[in-house]
Amino acid sequence: MTDDPRTSQPTSFPGETPQPSPGLETRMRTKPDHGEDSYVGKGLLEGRVALITGGDSGIGKAVAIAYAREGADVAISYLAEEQADAEETRAFVEKAGRRCLRLPGDVRDREWCQSLVERTVAELGALDILVNNAAAQTINEDLADIDDDEMQAAFAANVFAMIRLAKAAAPHMKPGSAIVNTTSVQAKVATKNMIVYSATKGAISSLTIGLSNLLAPKGIRVNAVAPGPVWTPIQPIAKDAETLETLGQDTPLGRAGQPGELAAAYVLLASREGSYMSGAVIPITGGMPMY
Repeated sequence: MTDDPRTSQPTSFPGETPQPSPGLETRMRTKPDHGEDSYVGKGLLEGRVALITGGDSGIGKAVAIAYAREGADVAISYLAEEQADAEETRAFVEKAGRRCLRLPGDVRDREWCQSLVERTVAELGALDILVNNAAAQTINEDLADIDDDEMQAAFAANVFAMIRLAKAAAPHMKPGSAIVNTTSVQAKVATKNMIVYSATKGAISSLTIGLSNLLAPKGIRVNAVAPGPVWTPIQPIAKDAETLETLGQDTPLGRAGQPGELAAAYVLLASREGSYMSGAVIPITGGMPMY
């Protein structure tokens, strides 16, 4: 593997075909790199417990692998249709010698959000880190194409679930605990055919700052990571083959990111290494600016 950031990962994805929602890694022709062969832990999260939504694949899978190798037990939530991907994540977590609690369900369900936290605490004994990563991506070619039910579902998955999970998790969290949200470069770029998705991501960025102010007196830090185009199963949803093949080529680095390239940021924000960071949004965008 080269150290050149322009060519250290694939620069195109030929032959990739669109998928229905939810996208599955098992159906992807070019498999994402989650750091399976590269991430080396340093014990930064030894003895901690993390709950990761969308932990079956993509960024969530990369975070689960990294956290396990850093010494954390991990609970992952995902849709029932994503079970096959979740089993692969479980295997990597357990190979690292940590426990992996699998929790299939839909974070758009308010009762499920409460249950996620309660089951994590009951079965893993604590909750030190909440990673709000699950997301629904919607594409619209015109205002007239925006479906109201789809729009409400996107906000339910991307924004309301984060608030509900933080509300449920905070009473279980001790000083030194952390919440890490996944927002997006779309919070600032707002591509014209992704305005609903972009609006949810803008809300997450603001929510991160608000939660950090609210929870700082309890010693709980709240931060976010803002990915650019990253090669995950969300990408084949509603994108044509040509768009998929050239994903990320319009970034300054000329390629899409891989999930494993984001994992270290999530570790930083969850560990003592980031002890003075709260209310921050870290861009990992291949050079795309976020002003």
